[in-house]
Formats: sequence, structure tokens, C-alpha cells
Amino acid sequence: MFAGIEEVDWASMKHAYGRADDVPGLLRGLASADPAERERALDGMYGAVHHQGDVYPCTLACIPFLFELVADPWVPDRGDIVELLTSIGGIDLGSDDEDEIGEDEAEGAANYAMAAAAVSAGSGAFFALLADEDPGVRLSAPLALAALHDDPARVLALLRARLAAERDEEVRLALVEAAGRLALRHRPLAGPVADWFARLVGDPGPPGLRLAALAQLARCAPHALPADVVPVVTGLLGQLRTSSSGPGGTRARPVEPPGPGAEAAPLTLRGQLRALSAEETAGRAAPWTADLLRTLHAGLDDRVAERVALLADQLRSPDPWQRVDAVRMSDRLIGGRRGSYAELVRLVGEQLAAPEPRLAESAAQLLAGLSGLAAPAADALAERVAADPAAWVRTWPDGRTQLGCAATALARLGDPRALPALTEALGHPLVPSELGPGVARLGEAALPLAGALRQRLGEAVLDERAYDRVGPVLVALTALRAGAAAPEVLRVLRGAPDHGGERLRTAALRALAAFGPAAGCAVPELRALVRRTGTVEAAEAAGALWAVEGDADAVLPALIAGLAAWDVEARQAAVGTVGRLGWRAAAGAPRLRELLYDGNVWLRVDAAIALWEVSGRAEESVPVLLTAWEQNHRVRVRVAECLARTGPVGAGSDAARVLLAELTSVRRHNAPEGDCGSHDTYTDEKLLALCRRALPGNTGKEPT
Repeated sequence: MFAGIEEVDWASMKHAYGRADDVPGLLRGLASADPAERERALDGMYGAVHHQGDVYPCTLACIPFLFELVADPWVPDRGDIVELLTSIGGIDLGSDDEDEIGEDEAEGAANYAMAAAAVSAGSGAFFALLADEDPGVRLSAPLALAALHDDPARVLALLRARLAAERDEEVRLALVEAAGRLALRHRPLAGPVADWFARLVGDPGPPGLRLAALAQLARCAPHALPADVVPVVTGLLGQLRTSSSGPGGTRARPVEPPGPGAEAAPLTLRGQLRALSAEETAGRAAPWTADLLRTLHAGLDDRVAERVALLADQLRSPDPWQRVDAVRMSDRLIGGRRGSYAELVRLVGEQLAAPEPRLAESAAQLLAGLSGLAAPAADALAERVAADPAAWVRTWPDGRTQLGCAATALARLGDPRALPALTEALGHPLVPSELGPGVARLGEAALPLAGALRQRLGEAVLDERAYDRVGPVLVALTALRAGAAAPEVLRVLRGAPDHGGERLRTAALRALAAFGPAAGCAVPELRALVRRTGTVEAAEAAGALWAVEGDADAVLPALIAGLAAWDVEARQAAVGTVGRLGWRAAAGAPRLRELLYDGNVWLRVDAAIALWEVSGRAEESVPVLLTAWEQNHRVRVRVAECLARTGPVGAGSDAARVLLAELTSVRRHNAPEGDCGSHDTYTDEKLLALCRRALPGNTGKEPT
């Protein structure tokens, strides 16, 4: 083994962390009898030689030696090496990607192509591995063949033949998954594969295998799913639940402990990931069920009602791990698709009382991101918050704090039962950022906090970290329009540090604007700031001064100057304030028209809205707003707010068609980018409500 390895000029090559002269040691480490040394070597291969999927010349030079290792039955953990080869050779560089490659990336693209060709050329070696004695090797070989071999029909025939002989449950699932991958990569095979999967689903075989076939059928041929897919899946899940050790008596493949005298497992990235995976699957009879259901949900895609029914069944399961998986999948469904989720949310709320802490915490995390959609779980949230005061506020090692998930969810519902948790949060040295929005949602119910908020603001040290301490307090006072706090806010405005104090001054100015005439004590300071034309602070101060005094002539010159400021943020701040002045700012219309052609989409949208407010005419603004709507989904709420405020839009107009199309879309407008943020669902629901307000009459699209 390793013949010729010393003849390779490794020192002339590089990997992610420098010279590649350590690669021969990594390759030999993969063949070591010591599990710790193999772990370190594999971690080094992924961490340096194949770093984040990159292919270097040294990666290419490794390929023949990796195939030698795979072919030697005495080498332990060859399944890991098969997976490494699959990753190295499995880069699919399509024509679209090639069009985007610059000269600097051309060498990397060539390396990917050479790696794919080299591993594909040697992938015939994986055929024999389908019947290898090591189940870990048999687990990795099917996907390697499906991803790399250039004769997909032969691969499919062998996968089907092997399934009939294979007795290991996880390997059988891998064979089915590999066939699904073939159908996706080679569309002419989709029909035969779908027919095979349909027969597997209908056969009286093990429920895990039938569920795997159903999941892959949804993935590669969703049109071929049975009409009663929900009862079929729930029935299979029921069969899995009745077996204490999963179908066929199998459980998660255990991690073999090191033998006597063996070195302890190293602290490698892959080792940590494996430990986390082992912790996650510990005690589960069929841990692969979650992966199968995720695949099934991906295939069902926009069939929301069926996905909700499946998740509801999981949430009623006596198995806490199936409920954990269901909560996590519910998060992805609700965050990406619109639908009727009241019953699903109620069932998620029931999990807050579960004795398994991961289940209860997962449910709280999901509900915290739902805002108003969490209403069916309000009582369950209140019970959770009342029962566990220790979880109201979480403190991180660096001193930052975070409002607990259950308390956050309750506050975002505007539920007064969250008030004790918000009061507790206000007593911490660093106030959680969730405090301000939480107070805003509670509205008048949070007025008892006003005194404590004022005191906190008056005692705050105004240094470079002042915003972390008082930013949420300012947001809360702004939401309450607590004009009595004007002196404390003015102190913050005057004392904000020159370096790093911009956010703090802006927050203070917006608080004063919200207070209106009650902030009269700040007028001299506001007038001084207005004279700093062309800055964000001048525009914000002008807005506050207008709110306090109502004198448009006193602020308009500075705002018109701000519309031509060099700084885009200053222009945007000026645009927003000009819009609030309405017809009184008619003199700013020419410059607003110029900004309709600015390169910044947010500035174009704000300028179009302000021009509409100033001129009272929609003709110039609506085309700009609708164009931006299509160009950037993030501006849609801002546009819809304008249309709702000035609406209803004309029936049959371009605006009406755009709004109705949004209401009839199953997918949330902010879902295409993948993982959803904690406020994405709230933002999308807000957009839908605005669209309904802006459209004339009954749209037939009720709130979800």
C-alpha cells in the first residue's frame, strides 16, 4: 500500500493551511489501527486537504491512495473514506456556474473537473463494496455509486438486486436513497424508479423501508404519491412506534468504544460532530425516521394541508423524540409556507409541559418566532412562564442577556402575563434586546414599567457600550410614548459619546419625536442638531422638532439639503421625515423625483412614498414601488404599508394584481433565501394583512 507516495512532490503543493507535506502522514493515519489516529487523519483531510469542499492539487494527488485504502479489507472505517471520495468527486459544476467563473477561479474549477473525472473513473471499485462485510462500507457505497458512476442503469439494477439480499436496516434505507438520487440526476430513470418505489410502498414489508420508499417517491416523482399519503404515513409511523427497537429490531448503529489501551478519542471537529449526533440519537429506536420525514416534507413542498396533518400526528405521538422532530419540522413549514396552523400551534404549545427538556425548549423556540400565530398556545405559554421564573432571562458568559423563548413568545402576543418577565429583564445590567419590542406589543399593559424605564435611563453610564445598556430602554419608552421621560432621553442625547454614539443619538431622537409636544425641553438641542445639515442626526432632529413644535418652515430647509446629502443614510433619513410633513414639504418634490432613479432600492422606495405623500399623486410613485416589489422582496412590507395607507387600490390595477398575487401565493415572501430568521413569519403575516387592507372589497383570502 502507498507505493509511490514518496515520489509525489507534496512539499510543492498547498492545502488550506499551507504546505501539503503533511498529507502522506494523513493518508497513513487513515489506515492506522488506532481509532484516535484515524479520527485525526480524517479530520485533517476534511479540514485542510478538502477544506469546505475545495479541491487542491494535493487533493487530486490523494485520490489513487484513497482508492487503495478503500480496496483493502483490513483497513478499518473504510466507509468514511468512501464518503470522502464521494465528496471530492461529487462536485457538479453546471454550465450556469461556469459562466460565472472569473480568471482567478478557473484553476479551482479545473481541479473540480479533474477530481470528478478521476473519482468517476475509479468508481467501479464501489460495486464490490455493496456486499462488503463491513456494514459501514455498505452504508456509504450506494450513494457513492449513484453520485459518481457513469452507467446509472447498471447502478440501479445492482441497487435493486442488493436490496433483496441486504438485511441491515440502515443499509437498506441507503440503497433506496441512492435510487432516488439516480432518478433526480438521470431523469429518464425517474419513471422506472418511481414504479419500483410505489411497489415497495405497497408491499407488506418493514415500515421503515416503506417509509423510505415513500419519502424518495415524494422527492423524485411527487405526482406518483398515493392519494391517501397522509393515512399511509401515519400508519407506518404507528407501526414504528409499536416496535420498541424499530423495524427489524435495529437501533442506531452504535459508536464502537476504543479497545483496551487505545488512545482516547481526539478533540477534532468531526469527533465533536459525531458526539453531538450520538447525543441527539441516544435512546431513539429509529433515529433515521426524522431524515425520512424531512425528505418526505421536502417532496410534499406546497401541499401544506397534508404536511400539517402529518406533523399533527407526530405531535400526538407518545414517543417524545418523534414530537421533537415534529416541532423542528413545524418550524420550517410555518416559516416557509402560509396556511392554517391553529391546531398545529396548539399541539406545539402542549409540548411546553413535556418532561423532556429538549422538547419543551424546541417548542418555546418555535413559538417565539411566530408572534401572532402563536395565539392558540397563549395559555400554555403563560403556564410555562409562570412555572419557571429562572428561565425568564438567560445570561451569556460575556454578560449579554436574552429574554427566554417562552417569555418572548408571550410578550410578542401582547399578553399582559409576560409583564413579570419583562420587569425581571429590566433589572439586569445589560437589558435584553427583546425588551423594547415586547413592551411595544404589550402597549398600555406595559405602562407600569414606565417609571422603572425612566430610572434605568437616568442612571445609565453613557460610554461606548451605552447603546447595549439603554437601546432597548429607549425603544420601550418610544413605544409607550412616555413623554414624562423626555428629560432622561435628553440627557442621553447630550451625553452620547462622539465615537460610536450614532445609534444611541438616533434612538434618543426617535423617542423625542414619539413624545411630541411633551418633549418641549429638548427644543434648543434639536434646533442645534438641525443645523448640522447633511447628516442622519440633522434629519432625525428635524423630525423630532416637527413633532414637538409642528413648524414645518423651521425644519424644511435642512431636510431639503439632506435630500442631496452625500451619505445615503442621511438622504434616506431626510426622505422619511419629508414624507411625514406631507403637502407642507412640496418644495422638496423636485429632489424626491431625482431620488426615484437612485441606485439604492430602499432609497428609491422611500422617495416614491414620500413623493406620493408630498404631492398627493400616485402616477409617478406607483410604477417605482411595483418595480422594486419585484426586484427585492424585502421592500414589500414598506410598499404594502404605503398602498394600505393610501388605498384601497383601484380594482384591476397593476397594484391590485400584484397584491392579489401575493395573497394567493403559498410561499412566504421572505422564504426563498432558506433558513428563516426569528421575525420572518411575523414580517410575512404583516405583509398579508397590509395586502388585504390595500385591496378593495373582500379578497376571499382570510388571515391565516
